[in-house]
Amino acid sequence: MVNALKAQLEQQLGSTLQGRLCFDESMARYTSWAVGGPADVLYRPQDVDDLGRFISVLPEGVDVHWVGLGSNLLVRDAGVRGVVVLLKATMQTMNHLGNGIVEAGAGVTCTKLARQVADWGYADSAFFAGIPGTLGGALAMNAGAHGGETWQQVEAVQLMRRDGSVAWSTPDEWDIGYRHAQKLAANDDYWFVGARLKFAEGDAEASMAAIRELQAHRAATQPLDQRSCGSVFRNPTGDHSARLIESCGLKGLRRGGAEVSRKHANFIVNADSASAADIEALINHVKDTVGSECGVDLHPEVRIIGEAA
Repeated sequence: MVNALKAQLEQQLGSTLQGRLCFDESMARYTSWAVGGPADVLYRPQDVDDLGRFISVLPEGVDVHWVGLGSNLLVRDAGVRGVVVLLKATMQTMNHLGNGIVEAGAGVTCTKLARQVADWGYADSAFFAGIPGTLGGALAMNAGAHGGETWQQVEAVQLMRRDGSVAWSTPDEWDIGYRHAQKLAANDDYWFVGARLKFAEGDAEASMAAIRELQAHRAATQPLDQRSCGSVFRNPTGDHSARLIESCGLKGLRRGGAEVSRKHANFIVNADSASAADIEALINHVKDTVGSECGVDLHPEVRIIGEAA
């Protein structure tokens, strides 16, 4: 399949592509856990127009996986069939449209967004600094931190369809919930390429101070010096996954090179050359243990893709 897809892309697109096209590319370079087998095809577009040209010629039925910073993502050891679109270091434009409206590309990191919005003199952006990913990923899962959620700020989202065309969509067309965003009446594949976000007037220095306080709290309570995906499990209603995991005595538990963080129980770290299989086995063990001992069914936040070795 890789050779056939490679030949088709090269024949149909040739020198018109402006981004970086790779074949059989290790995903360990692009995930925050530093694990994962090869992607059949990986493309890092130059901009939205370039991405549209690329997407439009993909054969129907070829799977397309979108990756930002590779946080909140576990790629299995045998890799990913189909195409990976990598938004890291691309689609990072941000524009201040006035009246609290900010337009940003899907590749903008949430930390960068938080700081720029604060610098423009708006409030309500500090929580974005607690999300370890890009705006595109935050939109896809309604990511949140410290009481804020992405879609609380959304005025409109910019989507790319399977044919490479781009359209805007408003929140009333979506089913939005905790770590959930699903388009109503969707009859085609779609992916986030940008958004317009609304923020309240505020004081720039106060907003930056809130960001610094949040980041200091993260550094004190999370294993930021180790490879992880951020929080592994969603918080169940009225409780915290970390409390439940710790109550089961699972802090420090290892499977191969993967370990339940000793600093924050809802983090799994790559402590010693872990494989994706080590990490997935530990995720499943934690889920099963909390289920049997606490009667709570934990739901992973992390997205797992690809094939096991």
